[in-house]
Amino acid sequence: MKKILFLLCLFLFPMSVFAENELLSNAESGILIDADSGKILFEKEKDMQVSVASMTKMVAQIVILEEIEAGNIKWNDIVTVSRNASSMGGSQIYLEEGEKMSVEDLMKGISVASGNDATVAMAEYISGSEEKFVKRMNEEVKKLGLKNTNFKNCTGLDEKDHFSTSYDMAMIARELVINHPEVLRFSSIYEDYLRKDTDRKFWLVNTNKLVNIYEGVDGLKTGHTDDAGYCMAVTAKRNGLRLIGIIMKEDNSKVRNSEAMALLDYGFQNYKVKTILKKSKSIGKIKVLKGIKNSVKLRLFEDLTVLDGVDKDKNYTYSIDSKGSVSAPIKVGDIVGKIIVYADGKRIKSINLTVAEEIAKAGIADLYKQGLRSILNGQ
Repeated sequence: MKKILFLLCLFLFPMSVFAENELLSNAESGILIDADSGKILFEKEKDMQVSVASMTKMVAQIVILEEIEAGNIKWNDIVTVSRNASSMGGSQIYLEEGEKMSVEDLMKGISVASGNDATVAMAEYISGSEEKFVKRMNEEVKKLGLKNTNFKNCTGLDEKDHFSTSYDMAMIARELVINHPEVLRFSSIYEDYLRKDTDRKFWLVNTNKLVNIYEGVDGLKTGHTDDAGYCMAVTAKRNGLRLIGIIMKEDNSKVRNSEAMALLDYGFQNYKVKTILKKSKSIGKIKVLKGIKNSVKLRLFEDLTVLDGVDKDKNYTYSIDSKGSVSAPIKVGDIVGKIIVYADGKRIKSINLTVAEEIAKAGIADLYKQGLRSILNGQ
């Protein structure tokens, strides 16, 4: 079935090699970034303040996932729907006053169907009221250092002084996929059901059709209102490269989808991820003070990669910056230094280093044995 849909997509939205000046020609603004580094690969009026419709819900998702990660709420918690939440218009999952639904199913309703009622139900469950929840959403935006975003509601319905920009939306989307990747478990669903074992069984179909027709797309959020037009935050991953695209104010969903795919095509055709060092590679040792071992191997938290042009052949080098020694006890995950990467001699990034194994603090007997061993070795 997916093959048929993909071929149909090729017919409706033929893939082409786009020049930069042809990208997002119909959109009011937009941006394409590398999710890992945040580097801007393409931009059009990225700082223009515009209505963003249901893309607003990405910040609501950040708050929900933070609450889950902190243990303040659980996926199987049951939420009782208020009259206010059930009265929300626009996109909805048709919640009724007094209806009970799990946090997980409400998150599906937000991520897949863009349910305004589901979003308000979660806002009230977490903060007590939509107003307090929106205040927290605005605080989240400020924590990200974004200055061109202001929310008046949690759903994205048109309202005065409710706005953002392509750049800010890209940074919000990046925060989601990098620091709260569980969102992709929901945003990648193409279809599912709510209230499965009831007479009110509800079919969910993702408002982001690219999830089902573009290779690598697994999110993130669509939007549409009169003021915002048709907009989208889309993310896709291929061969280790994750892109995030923002498309603002298109005339209809067909044009929005077509221009979103062209934007992603441009990114995947012109950029690649190059692995400089594998996580498993040994990159030296660091001295351990007062530990049961005198030294420990250094390790990367993850593979060391860089963004590169497909037709580029830069010379990459690296250096290690550490204190020279650490004091026990020390465990895997503790930061003990940095590895700095250079492209053609120019510093481009740095990432943290940890240790390959846990080293416990030495007891008196351990220190005595180490001292004796050093004497016998003539040290």
